[in-house]
Amino acid sequence: MSADGESVDEAGWDVEPEDEIASVVEALGHQQKRWREAAGLSAADFGEAIGYGEDQVRKVERGARIPRPEYLDAADRVLGANGFISAMKEEMAKARYPKKVRELAKLEERAVEVCLYSNHNVHGLLQTPEFAEALLRTRRPVYSPEELERLVAARVARQAIFQRNPAPELSFVQEEVTLRRPTGGTMVLRRQLERLLECGQLRHVEIQVMPTACWDHPGTGGMIEVLKFGDGTAMARSDGESGGRPVSALKQLRLLELRYGINRARALPPEESLAFIEQLLGET
Repeated sequence: MSADGESVDEAGWDVEPEDEIASVVEALGHQQKRWREAAGLSAADFGEAIGYGEDQVRKVERGARIPRPEYLDAADRVLGANGFISAMKEEMAKARYPKKVRELAKLEERAVEVCLYSNHNVHGLLQTPEFAEALLRTRRPVYSPEELERLVAARVARQAIFQRNPAPELSFVQEEVTLRRPTGGTMVLRRQLERLLECGQLRHVEIQVMPTACWDHPGTGGMIEVLKFGDGTAMARSDGESGGRPVSALKQLRLLELRYGINRARALPPEESLAFIEQLLGET
């Protein structure tokens, strides 16, 4: 039994797959079943061979569970699938992310310019895994260990946007308080500040700090996010606009672009901001 009372087989598995991704999970399960039956293995014998219970094997085969990478590798090896099953690891990894995260990641993948103002925490695209986990641990009701792992992995996976080619222009404005709060403890905060300095050195990334003493700006209404796409369209959202839901109407977009532009102008320039973060790191 695991610490939270689950069996060893059940611990570490995700909830049932959501929405349109379910068909991909079901297709993989059906394919695995055909391979297993062709190999003359019962579900119980196959499970024993790969180190999982029969119940988990049957759940995967009917598309009710999203298999982990180690499960896929073991299944591929035992069934002699020559990499066919292992090749589904990327798709299954995406399937493990909550629907909202997948939808946001798709938008970020399309964006040619991303503008982000954060007034409460370091933005998720900039967070280290340790910082993200510490933040997520503050939520109530608490996440299960499996859900926590899932959410941290999803948040970190979105950071592939930094390596995209061609790279989008990324602009971050962070309130000073988000860089001073010792989330996760001193060492976690230090690594987070180092991460900000690393990102700030990238040519397509600008990180600016909004000093706490600067109060006269429209960021007091909360988070602002603006994503611009190659076809000339855009999407934006803000805590103070439409309840935080994404908006694409031209009038609303222009208002949020205006607010973000003012915040960007009021914040420290990128060079001064990196020097400020470096100073904070020295003090931490």
